Amino acid sequence: MLTDRDSLLRNLHELRSEHRDLDTVIARLSAQPVDQLQVQRLKKRKLMLKDEISRLESRLIPDSIA
Repeated sequence: MLTDRDSLLRNLHELRSEHRDLDTVIARLSAQPVDQLQVQRLKKRKLMLKDEISRLESRLIPDSIA
């Protein structure tokens, strides 16, 4: 059975993969004349993924006691 940590790591991997894929799609679309609204939506989705990745990473990294 998967632990919570394993689940978080799997989710993190999926989000990072989608983030990379969006980066590639945005780069390709930016190189040609396309609907800028579509590009803006993709960039917004990419930013939301980045925020979610940061949240998951902070949950996985234990707090250090200073």
